[in-house]
Amino acid sequence: MEFRILGPLEVRSNGAALDLGGPKQRALLALLVLEANRVVPRDRLIDALWDESPPETARKALQVHVSQLRKVLGHERLETSGPGYLLRVDGDELDVARCRRLRAEGRLDEALGLWRGPPLADVADQRFAQPDVARLLELRLVLSEERAERELQGGRHAELAGELEALVAASPLRERLRAQQMLCLYRCGRQAEALNAYRAARAALVDELGIEPGRELRELHQAILRQDPGLDLAAAPEAGRGVFVGRAAELAELVAGLDDAIAGRGTVFLLAGEPGIGKSRLAEELLARGRGARSAGPGRALLGGRRRAGVLAVGAVAARLRPRLRAA
Repeated sequence: MEFRILGPLEVRSNGAALDLGGPKQRALLALLVLEANRVVPRDRLIDALWDESPPETARKALQVHVSQLRKVLGHERLETSGPGYLLRVDGDELDVARCRRLRAEGRLDEALGLWRGPPLADVADQRFAQPDVARLLELRLVLSEERAERELQGGRHAELAGELEALVAASPLRERLRAQQMLCLYRCGRQAEALNAYRAARAALVDELGIEPGRELRELHQAILRQDPGLDLAAAPEAGRGVFVGRAAELAELVAGLDDAIAGRGTVFLLAGEPGIGKSRLAEELLARGRGARSAGPGRALLGGRRRAGVLAVGAVAARLRPRLRAA
């Protein structure tokens, strides 16, 4: 049996949707599903279903609704327990539990695929449901943001632009989405639109909340203005490069030096040795770990080169940096 709340309330058995009855009965089931495997006192159910103004017949009506639900779900599912009722739901029978598990496993597309619309759409106007609806909407937003982050890291910004536009339109005060939209547009070669997206974000925050954009959004705006190379997509790792093993001590020393550089204490390392002993693979691993530091601030860079005919091949990189060094 499946209990589905990531959209209109629905219960399926062997692939077929069950008839859950009228509005009061559906609302009762929604409340029990939200409190799955916990006893919900009768008084709380009555207050929730009749909005704290129950008729004298409320207790009798509650018993009738419970009886009708038992005919649909089975007596073993909906138990009488002490002062109330308990709905038994196992593990992945609840779609939101599956959604959270899939998210934890990094399967974001599958997690988002469980959504069929606004959560608990047919009972969302009930006061008891509103806090849970808000939490579920937040979950969907976070999933969308995490998926967008993954797509940006994978270089799929062109396919992402339209989706982010719709997400921002639905949640205009969400700064993480705004930042993702700006970066997406910039990487698509649409710098002017990325800057317009920042202006729109700032206007929404100032008009609605009376606050300026947060630090991350402001710094991203400045980085776009100066066309910071740190905004460019990091080069994908070579196919078949495999997992890095060994050289733990050497890598730890290099990473410590990278940390010093990020802190403003520049460090230079020279990797030397016979061909084929793994110098390039060690340098590639350091570069892979250090790419996140590229935007750490002005005047900080991570350089790599190979020795050609006895000379370290960094001349081309140095030549590109020389105008910036003079300007500084």
